[in-house]
Amino acid sequence: MAENERLRYRLLTGPDDTSFCERVSAALAEGYVLHGPPTLTFDGTRVIAGQAVVLPGAATPTIVEA
Repeated sequence: MAENERLRYRLLTGPDDTSFCERVSAALAEGYVLHGPPTLTFDGTRVIAGQAVVLPGAATPTIVEA
């Protein structure tokens, strides 16, 4: 993959704080769209969030049967 080529799918994770929200917002500004709802878990100290994002219109892989 080229260094400047964007991934079609990304899973953003981190503590549920302003920094995490800024990273999701930045991905949206880059053209990504949310893929499904966010996920949350508790690590015993803090809430950890996850959000999948995808590039719209990205090519769908073709499955080739042998």
